[in-house]
Amino acid sequence: MAKIAIDMDNVMADLTQHLLDVYAREYGEVIDPVRLNNIPEGSAFPEGVAMKILSAPGFFRGIPVMAGSQEVVKALAAQHEVFVVSAAMEFPLSLAEKHAWLEEHFPFISWKNIVFCGSKTIVEADYMIDDHDKNLSTFKGTPLLFTAPHNLPLQDYTRVNSWEEVAAYFELNAVESGASLQTVA
Repeated sequence: MAKIAIDMDNVMADLTQHLLDVYAREYGEVIDPVRLNNIPEGSAFPEGVAMKILSAPGFFRGIPVMAGSQEVVKALAAQHEVFVVSAAMEFPLSLAEKHAWLEEHFPFISWKNIVFCGSKTIVEADYMIDDHDKNLSTFKGTPLLFTAPHNLPLQDYTRVNSWEEVAAYFELNAVESGASLQTVA
């Protein structure tokens, strides 16, 4: 049984799309998602706007679930020790919202397996699935880079582009060790 640390934003939760949707609704401008490719998060927005949106009450509670994440995380949790790890301290309002979001969308994850922190350097697990180099570069286990617009140039990690690829990665590793990952509906 492996310990798997999984990030929330842009991994389990589609933060980028939600940010684009809220910006379009509140500012009347649609930003082409392609404009976000290869640049730091928030850089495609007028100065300070992304932080204002991210800091607004309700923002983190309303983020849509990343396609396929619920099924694959549930399957992983059935066979491994899964921890949701989010560097949530930058946005204090996000703590309660992220907890409520997890209770709604991932009710099978125990509160004991939810870690809200400021820095992920404290995380010790066998695997970490994250979209940020700053979290993966110091991780001592096996890092898996979940594709997001801001990390497209990175090539130093095993990249997973979707939750289907996450399932395939762990299925391959399970087969090599004589186990099998069964996706749970």
